[in-house]
Amino acid sequence: MGESGGVASASKTWAVLVLTAAAAGCHPAVRLAPNDADRVLDRQILEAPHPGAAGPYAVATLYYGSGSDARRPEYRDSVAIVTPVVDARKLVSLGSSAGDRNEYWGFTPEEMPLNARVWHPEGDGPFPLVLVVHGNHDPQDFSDPGYDYLGRLLASRGYILASVDQNFLNGGIRGENDARGWFLLKHLEQFERFNEEEGNPFFGRVDMERIALIGHSRGGEAVANAAAFNGLKRYPDDASFLLDFDFDIKGIVSIAPVDGQYLPAGRKVVAKDVSYLTFHGSHDGDVTSFHGLRLYDRVDLGDPDELRFKSAVYVYRANHGQWNSVWGAHDRGPRSGRSLDLRTLIPAEEQRRFGEIYVSAFLETVLKENTTYLPIFRDHRVIGGWLPKTMYVTRFETNAFRELASFEEDIDVETGTLPDVKLRGDSLAVWKEITLDLRSSNRPGTSSSQESQAVIVGWRPPEEDSTEAAATPAMVEDGSGEAVYALELHNGLAARWALGRVHSLDFALAPSKPKSDDEDEPIEPTPVAVEAVDAAGRRARVSLTKYGPTRHPLDVYILRRRDQEASRYRQHWELVLQSYSIPLGDFLEIEPELGLRRLRELRFVFDRSTEGEVAIDRIGISELHPDFWSARY
Repeated sequence: MGESGGVASASKTWAVLVLTAAAAGCHPAVRLAPNDADRVLDRQILEAPHPGAAGPYAVATLYYGSGSDARRPEYRDSVAIVTPVVDARKLVSLGSSAGDRNEYWGFTPEEMPLNARVWHPEGDGPFPLVLVVHGNHDPQDFSDPGYDYLGRLLASRGYILASVDQNFLNGGIRGENDARGWFLLKHLEQFERFNEEEGNPFFGRVDMERIALIGHSRGGEAVANAAAFNGLKRYPDDASFLLDFDFDIKGIVSIAPVDGQYLPAGRKVVAKDVSYLTFHGSHDGDVTSFHGLRLYDRVDLGDPDELRFKSAVYVYRANHGQWNSVWGAHDRGPRSGRSLDLRTLIPAEEQRRFGEIYVSAFLETVLKENTTYLPIFRDHRVIGGWLPKTMYVTRFETNAFRELASFEEDIDVETGTLPDVKLRGDSLAVWKEITLDLRSSNRPGTSSSQESQAVIVGWRPPEEDSTEAAATPAMVEDGSGEAVYALELHNGLAARWALGRVHSLDFALAPSKPKSDDEDEPIEPTPVAVEAVDAAGRRARVSLTKYGPTRHPLDVYILRRRDQEASRYRQHWELVLQSYSIPLGDFLEIEPELGLRRLRELRFVFDRSTEGEVAIDRIGISELHPDFWSARY
């Protein structure tokens, strides 16, 4: 299954692990960022049933499919429900491989099957419906059984989970991710029929008003395509091809997804009116950058009257294949152990345990409206007792978020998203707005951009900094010992938004550069404070470390040979910003007289006794559901 042989226990501190010549052979020493899990995941604060624990239902399984599959006996001999074939010619082009593929599978794109294996609770229901779909893999090493761990867990907890067979789309064809999404909607059509057909095993047992889609790799983009197609009447690339589905899809989950393989009219797909979860492993040897961040940014959560949220989690030392029990550790095929350094990976069962926790908690929230687990998505530290002891970087936003500065609107570094927001800096050595990059483009000729703008601010000790960029000393509390990046709120904005204890200041931030290669350098949080100032000059300051880890980008080396690593990847880290939510009431705990409805400035304050640089994005105000704060670190 590809365990992390030779890697120190996850509960111990990692640094540079020097292995003996006998153990390492021709491998270089393993290079991993020091593990801070003993400090960051030191508590279990959320008091709730474990979402990864089996539920009360007995689990049954069945297959549905064509009943005539030449290569898959389970979809030929074992189907409990026979499903029709569908005509996918408008979406699938097999190119020069058509003859061989059609001969191997026994069908053409004109007659492709709707096959799936289903785990379901024993009981009357109705139960929420979840579809999961694999991505691209060796088409003869069938991928759909690989989510058995999710099927058993979720069925025991009261969901119907169908793992959809799309192995016939796997292999060397390209540009088929629109088809992968469309197939999911055709499977939903079948469940709608199952639910209405007397004598069907699912008659009256499927809650078609509570649906979620999960996809892995290419499937991770496909679920976003499906959600987008679900709201369309016609196929974007050929309007003669009707869609017109309109299912109640409440949420989508993208596991280590690709992005941009399907571009209708040359544009990226936007999923609307759904909650979204994505997660990705740092040591992914296939999709080598966190493309889910781009999908995350594009998801439109819709009207704030209905609670929706999105969350992205970067999982250190997880890979691509271990999310699927068939695929395993060899992300580039069976022989990739010769090129990939598999010693860095967390054990497969730990990686999938993370997936179980987050997927189950997401579905409980989105499909069952159980808000108990909301704090998990705001701050992963609240479940330190449940999580595998590795490191995580998380993003989070709800549809109650209102932007102050997103850095997308223009090239003026002094303007926010709203005309009532002005941006100022004091004693900054660096102040610029840039497009964030990924560590690699994944494939030659594709973009390495995160497709998101952010501000970069840096500071240096006064004796090292002769620039004193944009100095406005009146902003600084105690002179040259601090640098400041500030948002000024004008024209009574705080009063118009009626800011109070129910609101939080939300933003994403991370040091923009990795730490030095000095293995003896201790792990210390980057010193950042956040300060609120009202119109009367009253101020209150909090330390950012209270609201989440503030660590440098984590080292990522996935190949055995360092020369190949350097030539293939832009950098040996991924810049993933960490989201923070600071309740405005926390400022009142420090300064009770602070006037929240008269706030004039929100400041990021940096200690100039050391040098540093951070990226900041998505600064705004949210009115969060109270259950987001039911567990606080």
